[in-house]
Amino acid sequence: MHLSLDGISHHYGGMSVLSGIDLEIPAGEIVCIVGPSGCGKSTLLRLIGGLEKPDEGAVLQHGAPPAGSLNPLTYIFQDFALLPWRSVAGNVSLVLEDHPLGKTEREAIIDDVLARTKLSDFKVALPRQLSGGMKQRVAIARALAVRPAVLLMDEPLSALDSQTRELLMDDLVGLWSKTPFTAVYVTHNLEEAVRLGHRIVVLSRRPGTIRDVVAIDMPLAERPGRLTELTEARERLWSLIRDEAAAADMELVDA
Repeated sequence: MHLSLDGISHHYGGMSVLSGIDLEIPAGEIVCIVGPSGCGKSTLLRLIGGLEKPDEGAVLQHGAPPAGSLNPLTYIFQDFALLPWRSVAGNVSLVLEDHPLGKTEREAIIDDVLARTKLSDFKVALPRQLSGGMKQRVAIARALAVRPAVLLMDEPLSALDSQTRELLMDDLVGLWSKTPFTAVYVTHNLEEAVRLGHRIVVLSRRPGTIRDVVAIDMPLAERPGRLTELTEARERLWSLIRDEAAAADMELVDA
């Protein structure tokens, strides 16, 4: 399943947040969204996920979700959002309990996603017993449990220290390499964008429009060994965002 954004515009009261967004999100690609603060990145993600309805335009879904998909569009948020009284397995089970699954099938799904996210040994642990990185792995496992067609990730690694963030980026690449998934990944961190994104969408200052789309034609698994090329891509992205942020500051001064 892939997505098309057709002429998306959105307002909050009298404030225009997004304007004329046209974008293709192909199946099996990770599309990162970057831009200056307040440009509408998270708003765009909510519109893609159906949490809000755009004032103009439409988000179109093409093709069928994968077989057995329980929730085609699934979120991973910055906040881990784990229930403290539930174990790791219990937190993953939460998203399965409203679906007509037998106990055996539900347990098989939980065991599978915990193995894929390196959490099998922590199945009965409580969130307070986990590090921040492990908590986010639980959030990722929970999202994978519903077999989504598209993962929508809103700053999922921003609350973590740099070492843990690097390890989780490796984990995400490993998951994608084994079973390529479609994802829209919002981030302020350009290191994450060039490490994970097949394409990186740069939004302008508010109202957010697409200023550029930077494609990185490099296999995800090879990127740690090709840092010079990634640095060039990151610097290009920063030049685009820096110009937009500076222009926004000048508008405030002129006002």
